[in-house]
Amino acid sequence: MTSDWPPDRGIRRTVRALGVAGLAVTATGAALEAMWLLGLGVWGIIAAMGIEIVYRP
Repeated sequence: MTSDWPPDRGIRRTVRALGVAGLAVTATGAALEAMWLLGLGVWGIIAAMGIEIVYRP
């Protein structure tokens, strides 16, 4: 069941944005063999999953 409550949409949008940005940075870091980019992307994905886990009731 999805909610149309505005804060829920904002959190969902934030989680998706962090996840997509994290995946993009991780892929770029892997392609360029840049460990700092790879690490930054992974932390973005971890942040997205952490927000999703904490926010979800």
